[in-house]
Amino acid sequence: MARTMMAAVFVEPGTIRLREKPVPEVGPLDALVRITTTTICGTDVHILKGEYPVERGLTIGHEPVGVIERLGSAVKGYSEGQRVIAGAITPSGTSNACLCGYCSQDGAGTAHGWKPLGGWRFGNTIDGCQAEYVLVPDAMANLAPVPDGLTDEQVLMCPDIMSTGFGGAESGTIRIGDTVAVFAQGPIGLCATAGAKLMGATRIIAVDRVPERLETARRLGADEVVDFSKQDPVEAIRRMTDGRGVDVSIEALGLQSTFEAALRVLRPGGTLSSLGVYSTDLRIPLDAFMAGLGDHRIVTTLCPGGKERMRRLMSAIGSGRVDLKPLVTHRFKLEQIEEAYDLFAHQRDGVLKVAITP
Repeated sequence: MARTMMAAVFVEPGTIRLREKPVPEVGPLDALVRITTTTICGTDVHILKGEYPVERGLTIGHEPVGVIERLGSAVKGYSEGQRVIAGAITPSGTSNACLCGYCSQDGAGTAHGWKPLGGWRFGNTIDGCQAEYVLVPDAMANLAPVPDGLTDEQVLMCPDIMSTGFGGAESGTIRIGDTVAVFAQGPIGLCATAGAKLMGATRIIAVDRVPERLETARRLGADEVVDFSKQDPVEAIRRMTDGRGVDVSIEALGLQSTFEAALRVLRPGGTLSSLGVYSTDLRIPLDAFMAGLGDHRIVTTLCPGGKERMRRLMSAIGSGRVDLKPLVTHRFKLEQIEEAYDLFAHQRDGVLKVAITP
């Protein structure tokens, strides 16, 4: 086995480059996974732009599909050569956060304060998976075998995008018969739309301005669409619901404008499920919030991880109840990673998600 590998490395704000790095050493609880397919996430673009800080020299990426190359001495229940995925969130399974049922916040609490996103390690606090190999920590809590018959691209959305989008629908506690509005139909918003359908919503309104994304939203479960470049989405949704408002709104972009719109379309007692990553302070308008007396709920979700979460998502795909292959719109080799970042960061050519293969 080679001692070095190629990896996409954060150099400085504005620059991610392909570099040669040592293949990781495997500890007792780890697994070394040879990457067969991965992708670029919007969070990676935040890192590229310097909007989310990581250490220089870190390998980026948190959505791995691959094959077990080597297992740690204490890892049981897996075999080398097995096809697996691991979630973007890799919990230990033993922290206070995990035992409270919030694996995504694993490692967040310390004696010196609270660090959010504690369970997100790949491409954040440890080397990620836009590389030929990735070291998966706490392998027995995080490696999920890929069922026979499912391709890499079918399960590529499970580690993050699908888990996050579905998590937004789940956190919104959507009920059978609910009306749901999903603001922004990027990859996460599209998965939220699909998740709302599976949760039992019977009227899903998708909001975006890109015709191709609105059409994909319809394919994934949206009943109606609103092009916010042609009409005010708040007024449109109020009109469509005869002034009642929606039971649940899902915000999947991370802007003040979409957050506020998602709040304004809620019925009294409705839930705003927030998935966006915000880069500035949010303002809650007094009237939309009904001065705090509207019985509203505002909930946030960080991508649920761990092997059981991955198993459930792959089960949904294997059942045929959801098909996320249309989200992969472009394909690149690892040596083309800089070209892939340029396309994805500038949202050219109708890109939704890219598949990267070493």
